[in-house]
Amino acid sequence: MRILFVGDIIGAPGRRAVRELLPGLVESRGIEFVIANAENAAGGKGLTPKAAAELFDSGIHVLTNGNHVWHQKEILEIIQKDERILRPANWPQGVGVPGHGSGVYTGPGGVKIAVLNLIGRVFMHPYDCPFRIGRQEVERLRSQTPIVIVDFHAEATSEKIALGWYLDGEVSAVVGTHTHIPTADERITAQGTALQTDVGMTGPYDSVIGVRKLPVIEAMIKLMPIRHEPASGDIRLCGLIVDTDIVTGRARAVERVMLKLKEKEA
Repeated sequence: MRILFVGDIIGAPGRRAVRELLPGLVESRGIEFVIANAENAAGGKGLTPKAAAELFDSGIHVLTNGNHVWHQKEILEIIQKDERILRPANWPQGVGVPGHGSGVYTGPGGVKIAVLNLIGRVFMHPYDCPFRIGRQEVERLRSQTPIVIVDFHAEATSEKIALGWYLDGEVSAVVGTHTHIPTADERITAQGTALQTDVGMTGPYDSVIGVRKLPVIEAMIKLMPIRHEPASGDIRLCGLIVDTDIVTGRARAVERVMLKLKEKEA
């Protein structure tokens, strides 16, 4: 089973990159299932029903999220009823938070693929423990399929790689999101788990992690708040391709991907 994980989609430029680059990538590389982090897909923060529909129409099967999941209030219209849209499973438990933190989906040939969305705590809010909740969820998901893909939306590289080693041999892949910078550490462990600290972002790279440069620079100099707005130049799609064994769930191959829209297209 060849699975593609697409890094954080940033606003309209990111959705355009998915719309124009994903179909060709899927066809040329024989990709059978696509997962993407969409917490920044609508206006640079959050996700709306319209943006979600556009991404599904472009060929994505499952959308994960992160700390900006609730930024657009319209998400409440769909997150409970559409199980293709996930929010972190370790959001505070037992307090009525809507949505699903994981799901099991059917790919080509009836193969089941589980997707688990987790969020980190280092330099972030005091969410429930991603290690404890993550292992509980993995045990439950593995009773349904050996193929388990984890999106760990976290700030600290150390926390991301630590979770990867914690779940080593129990999941097919642990892919880091949130920091929007692709890391060159993709690998497969001896236990058959694919790891990458951060898959990068899908959107404008002529930017500061997806947003316009000058306001961010000014804010860093003046130490005053600014409004983040998506940038528009150098549009790229970043992702990670993971080949998994459908019987054991072990990763067999892993490849980092970065595609760029041509200048005349961007």
